Amino acid sequence: MCPPVPPQRNDCPQRGRRRGWAGGAGRTTLAAATALAEARAGRRVLLVSEDAEPIEGLHTLRPDPGADFRREFLALQARSSAALDLLGATPFEDAELTELPGSRPFALLRALRDAAAGDHDLAVVDLPPLDEALALLALPAQLRRYLRRLLPPERQAARALRPMLAQLAGVPMPAQWLYETTARWEAELAAVQAVVEAPATTVRLVLEPGPAAARALRTARLGLAVQRVALDAVVANRILPAGSEDPWLAGLTAEQHRHLAELRTATDGLYELPHLGRAPRGAEDLVLLAPVRPEPVPLPVPEWTVEDRREEDGVLVWHIPLPGAVKEDLSLVRRGDELLLTVGSFRRGVPLPGALRRCTVTGAGLVEGDLRVRFTPDPGLWPRTS
Repeated sequence: MCPPVPPQRNDCPQRGRRRGWAGGAGRTTLAAATALAEARAGRRVLLVSEDAEPIEGLHTLRPDPGADFRREFLALQARSSAALDLLGATPFEDAELTELPGSRPFALLRALRDAAAGDHDLAVVDLPPLDEALALLALPAQLRRYLRRLLPPERQAARALRPMLAQLAGVPMPAQWLYETTARWEAELAAVQAVVEAPATTVRLVLEPGPAAARALRTARLGLAVQRVALDAVVANRILPAGSEDPWLAGLTAEQHRHLAELRTATDGLYELPHLGRAPRGAEDLVLLAPVRPEPVPLPVPEWTVEDRREEDGVLVWHIPLPGAVKEDLSLVRRGDELLLTVGSFRRGVPLPGALRRCTVTGAGLVEGDLRVRFTPDPGLWPRTS
């Protein structure tokens, strides 16, 4: 993440619904444990979590979807008051409003933006379950793309005329309000997208070894690759001790350890955390569960590189890393200066690099998780060499 706060996000495909650390699947607990360990190591840490309990010595930012929705709705209502008065609408009051479905992701995105603006060395963000987390990370770029498509910035060039038109008409011009609101949304979304796509932003995936763990790891890798976000580490949580004389526990442990072995072969950066035999009780238990590297090494963001093969093959090749992707789930569509990429349930509109905008797509292939899209220079657009 861009300075001053590089957030390290903690995600888990299963989310405990109980508040605090008791009885959950591990996401909130591991976020709190990571934040506390980093704070005790001398870093200024901010924990962003809706569910974590207060921890002494640790600053916590709690997204409040209800309050966030009411604040944003009332602000939008105030800005559009002239148009609403014209329509004879009765405005809402704070006490009348309850949050709508979908408010929670936007509250968390605003918390990410606020965390980036704070005076901290590290922000640890307690994200929702895996599928929701991947959708959340993609949301700022998606919404900005929709805004640019529906209300292109170049169409705002004539907005200087709107005050004069409003005076002539005697009523506020709706287009002026619309573009002002769009500009505000664009600025807020751009700030959040900058946090998500910053090189220092990484995701830490929390899994409990089980039948769905390997599939969740593949999903996370592919979804993060599409969003060009680095996977910091994988945490295998709540591992049962081996060697129990109880047949039932021994069978359960053996099954868990089979899935754990599968995770070990699938990733190098695997942390294994024991089951405490109880729900974590306070800060000292959190210290036992902190998967912190002795010497943290920033992981590179997956690079999408353009290889110049004009001399050999007459093409430019765009390499897009998609670990775990299969050809049957891939779809590519060129639309203007964008490449619409679909990989399974993940979809993203990606702006083409400048050189590729002057080319036509002439083929693509998937080789060991590397999508290679071939572009042939358009003679009518490509600069001629003497």
